Amino acid sequence: MDLTKVFENNKNWIKNKLNVQDNYFEELGKGQEPDLLYIGCSDSRVTAEDLMGLGPGDVFVHRNIANMVISIDLSVMSVVNYAVDHLKVKQIVVCGHYACGGVKAAMQSADLGILNPWLRNIRDVYRLHKDELNAIEDEDKKYDRLVELNVQEQCVNLIKTAAVQRAYRDRGLQVHGWVFDVSTGKLIDLKIDFEKYLTDIMEIYHLD
Repeated sequence: MDLTKVFENNKNWIKNKLNVQDNYFEELGKGQEPDLLYIGCSDSRVTAEDLMGLGPGDVFVHRNIANMVISIDLSVMSVVNYAVDHLKVKQIVVCGHYACGGVKAAMQSADLGILNPWLRNIRDVYRLHKDELNAIEDEDKKYDRLVELNVQEQCVNLIKTAAVQRAYRDRGLQVHGWVFDVSTGKLIDLKIDFEKYLTDIMEIYHLD
């Protein structure tokens, strides 16, 4: 990649924005009020705003390998707390994608060095759902299903947090789980039953 091309692209992008709205950047500079927090994968094929048809200022974004929400990861927890408590987002989406390299790596019995502790969290998802997953003979379908289950469990991890519980109680914050199909471009809503999961875990994870 020729990085000088990036700056040429930037100039063209600015020009195009100003052709549509001459005070575009003036308005953008006034601050952000996104309704949506998007937690997605770092995969270069999955760009948050593009796949949702959104632009700058519309969505607060956090990305990491395999769209994980890990309680001791200060990066994602800081993003969640800032988005929920300060930006007052109304919706949180965890978006995984089929053909996820992180999920595939977690399915393999291999020492991947520094990635091991991160991928262990995905292996924990496999452990929780091993009966269902081991019953799937087709490896590709098993892989896809683990992608979906991983999204589900990261939504549950969000629901365990004090910030999300407070925002749900006080102003009806919702959590959603999606999967992006890189082979078709389609977004798939897993229809995570937020209220059901919240009810199921409140005995143990309830935080005043």
